[in-house]
This record gives sequence, structure tokens and C-alpha cells, in this order.
Amino acid sequence: MENFLVEISPDRWAFLLDTLTALSIRLFAAAAILVIGWWIARRTSVSLRRLLARQARMDATLRPILCDISLWGIRIVAIVGALSQLGIQTASIIAVLGAAGLAIGLALQGTMQNIAAGIMLLVLRPFKVGDFIEGGAGSVAGTVVEVNLFTTRLTKPDGVCEYVPNSALWSNSIRNFSRNPMRRLDLEVEISIGDDVDRALEALRALAASDPRALPDPAPQVMVIRFDDSTAVLNIRVWSNTDTFWTLRWELARQVRQTLTDAQFSLPLRTRELRIVPSAAATTATDTAAAQAGSSASGKPEQGV
Repeated sequence: MENFLVEISPDRWAFLLDTLTALSIRLFAAAAILVIGWWIARRTSVSLRRLLARQARMDATLRPILCDISLWGIRIVAIVGALSQLGIQTASIIAVLGAAGLAIGLALQGTMQNIAAGIMLLVLRPFKVGDFIEGGAGSVAGTVVEVNLFTTRLTKPDGVCEYVPNSALWSNSIRNFSRNPMRRLDLEVEISIGDDVDRALEALRALAASDPRALPDPAPQVMVIRFDDSTAVLNIRVWSNTDTFWTLRWELARQVRQTLTDAQFSLPLRTRELRIVPSAAATTATDTAAAQAGSSASGKPEQGV
């Protein structure tokens, strides 16, 4: 080994030293570009988020997507710059990124679907931040807090935070309970089948019309929808503003029972009449037993006194 080192000429040592020095400088420059690029991307994303938060006309649904695009756009530029410092040509970088993108796309099909679904959700806008939605074939429900490239963050009615993949929302029907300004309230009420149905309809109709949260147009409706075993089922149908829907529902449900009590309507009790009808086989068996008892009684000899 010592002989090998001695045989190396000074020119070769100089060349080797220059090569290592140049490679070290390139590695340092590439690392510096990555660190600075990551820092600039983070600062730009935070600044853009604050700037968009101050814009009243900017939709809250678009803010996280724009911040994510700026973040990863700057990071990709930093990665390309770092690779160019290592001597990799731009065309080669694009080819490598294309091949890597294809491989990653095939390996992460679900993730790519989430990105595509997130873009479609932002373009078509079936919901926005603050809307209460139901999706995922009825398995997902909550208030929209944030829409990202991969997931949608919801707050469930019990306060639990839930992250839903965008593809799960986009591939199923979405019910938006906050989009329309009005909602219809349907409340079922039972009365005894022996009570005056017309008088009950008038009392409930007056109750629905007297509530200030009930809209006059369309007018409140009360109707008979069916008759059960011993009760008549009535339906109160009222339209209200979306923001007062649940308040009206709870208040109307509380007042219904008191209104019917004041109108002398009794609490319906479900009763069912049960009749036992003997079958033909049971009737035949009973007649046969009676006939055998009669024949044995007639065939018994009389005893003298």
C-alpha cells in the first residue's frame, strides 16, 4: 500500500484533491439549496396563509390548497436546483422525475385519487368550509373545517375531529344540509284512534303557524299519514330557515304534547285485540272425544237396587 501511494505522481494528487474539493463544494451547495429552499417554502406558505386570511373575498376552502401548492412548488424547484449542482442535467432531471412520478403514481394509486378528488371538490364546490355534510354512503357526517390535497377535515356533532380521504367523498353522493337557505321539518304525532282527528289537526296547525321560526310560505301543513293498531299518526310539515331548523324542531316537539293535553286529547295507548279461533283439526278431535265418552256411558250395564 505504501509503495502504491509513493508511485502516485504529484500531478495525480493535485487532480484528486481538486476533484474532492469540487465535489465537496457541490455537495455543500446542494445541501444549502435544499435547506434554504425548504425554509423559503415554509415561510412563503405561512405568509400566504396569513395574507389570504385577511382577504374577506377569498373563500376559506381554497386557502389550504393554495398554501400547499406554493409549499411543494418551491420545494420541487429546490430539489431540481440541488440535483443540478451535483452535475445532473435538467433533461435528465425531468426524465427521472417523470419516471419517478409514474412509479409513484402506480404505487400510490389511492393517494393520487385523493389528490384528483380534492381538485374536483375545489373546482365543482359541492360544499365549503362551515357546511354540514353527509357523505361516504352515509358513513361520514360533520361540519367541514378544512379541505386539503389528500383529506377533508370534519368536526362531528359530538366534537370529534375526523379526517376523511377526498376519494371517499368524491366517489359517493354528498348531502349538503347547509347549502339551501330553507329546510322542511317533518314531525310525527300520535293520537288515540277514538279522538276527534279534525280537531287535532286544527290545534296542531295553529301551533305550527304561531311559531315565529316557521315560514309562512310555504304554509305549515298538518295531515293524517296512517292509522296504526289503536292510534292515528299525524304529520306536522313546516318550512324554516336552515340556521333555525333544530331550534324549531326541539321547541315544536316540546309544545306538541302540551297542546294536545290542553285540547283534551288523551295519551294514546297501543292496544291489540287477540282472538283465538280453533282450527278444524282441533274441532274434530273435540267432537270425537265427546262421542267416545257418550258411547262408553251408554254401553255400561245398569246396576239393580
